[in-house]
Amino acid sequence: MPPAAPALAATVALLRERLGARRPRTAVLLGSGWGSFAPRLSDAVELPYADLPAFPRLGVVGHAGRLIAGRLGAVELIVLAGREHAYEHGRADAMAGAIATLAALGVLLLVQTNAAGSLDAAMPPGAVMLVRDHLNLVQQSPLVGTQGDTRFIDMTAAYDPALCNQALAAARGAGLALHEGVYAWVLGPQFETPAEIRMLALLGARAVGMSTVPETILARHAGLRVLAFSLITNMAAGLQQQALSHAHTLAAAEATGAGAVDLLATVLQALEP
Repeated sequence: MPPAAPALAATVALLRERLGARRPRTAVLLGSGWGSFAPRLSDAVELPYADLPAFPRLGVVGHAGRLIAGRLGAVELIVLAGREHAYEHGRADAMAGAIATLAALGVLLLVQTNAAGSLDAAMPPGAVMLVRDHLNLVQQSPLVGTQGDTRFIDMTAAYDPALCNQALAAARGAGLALHEGVYAWVLGPQFETPAEIRMLALLGARAVGMSTVPETILARHAGLRVLAFSLITNMAAGLQQQALSHAHTLAAAEATGAGAVDLLATVLQALEP
């Protein structure tokens, strides 16, 4: 469902007051393992999601629940440190108010990050994958309940091809490895079975996770361009001996996130939205 108008208006008014003359055109949504990016911003203003009526209240370890506005070099950014997931309540529209707020503030580009499992031995833990497309295996939409023809969004180029190419060129120019592939969204919170992973591989997925796709749909509906990166924290079920757990995902993300954050910072400063 779309966010309540009074909550959205109050959130936008508060942020405009706190941001002052800043006019960021790019927002970054941080998933598990990417939290060390936020301290890289200079001249930062921070607000907890709890102070923003249109934003969710987060309940997952590894998601700070703070909005940070600042600069990365010459680039002005809004950073959303954390997301609410559909597996927490069964709804795909948890981030609708946050994305609507970004659009109302004039943001044009949403850069998403997440932690994911790999279906490809050539893309081991610690690797970063540029999301070229996605599989909405859950077949839920955050646009259910919206009205009018604008809800019928063309998702042919959900992840902006021109920006994807810029990201690959920036990584290559800096000597940083950046894989690319299809991300499969599963609801969770349980991890996948080996049989499900074999199915996803047959469907063309290279990484799997429990987020990102709803926010991409919301962003495209709001007119934002989208770029997304997956930090690989584990091989998917049936492709490794170690049992999967949220604690293992967080630990792996923490151990390998610094390289991913370096890559993200490099790409953000090279983009020409």
